[in-house]
Amino acid sequence: MLTQPVHEQLTRLGLTGVRAALEAQRLNTQYAELTFEERLGLLLDVEGTRRADNRLRRRLQAAHFALSATLEDLSFSPSRGLDRRRVLELAQAEWIPRHLNVIVLGPTGAGKTYFACAVGQAACRQGFSVRYERTSRLLDALHLAHADGSYAKLLTSLARLPLLILDDWLRDPLTQAQARDLLEILDDRYGRAATLIATQIPVADWHARIPDPTLADAILDRLVHNAYRFELKGDSMRKTNTPLP
Repeated sequence: MLTQPVHEQLTRLGLTGVRAALEAQRLNTQYAELTFEERLGLLLDVEGTRRADNRLRRRLQAAHFALSATLEDLSFSPSRGLDRRRVLELAQAEWIPRHLNVIVLGPTGAGKTYFACAVGQAACRQGFSVRYERTSRLLDALHLAHADGSYAKLLTSLARLPLLILDDWLRDPLTQAQARDLLEILDDRYGRAATLIATQIPVADWHARIPDPTLADAILDRLVHNAYRFELKGDSMRKTNTPLP
């Protein structure tokens, strides 16, 4: 067993991975054949992996994804309309530091939320902080933030996110105040961060759901022109995945 002072020192330094790995080395005589540097390298590998796993877990928890989804589990059947090569490009997350956007379109039940969450999880695995929001709930939060004085703080927190996912985008037509709030968010993010939009509303219909034409032009300008587009097709995944009675 590790001596108590060593055990306490490793714990105090937060090196719990090293502590566990060192105890495993002590119990396995094969490690005695390795040099000190080799054993130390193995200990540091374990600690590095533990810390990376913990950071990823925190990013995934902070993202508040609606679904636990991965790009590896996506269906690429021809009827779905997904290009595997383009999806794999998204998985590398190089579009995020380039401050580009992604627009995911498709009918109800086509799997837009799953796709959006899978892209978000891939971004977390690449080291980016992500937040998933249903647009209607974010608009409610913005309304409350106006009332309690936390609006500026909320805008700042959204602006700092490398990737913001807005699901159910424009499902309901916006009020003038809601359109201004969304433009504030997009203004802060344009050219500085990436945004993913998931919606059943075709881009051609967005303008009509924003009451002020000037606000509509500004919102579309900040989202559409620098965006990858994916259009999901096929029957509702909910219907397809529901077992028959």
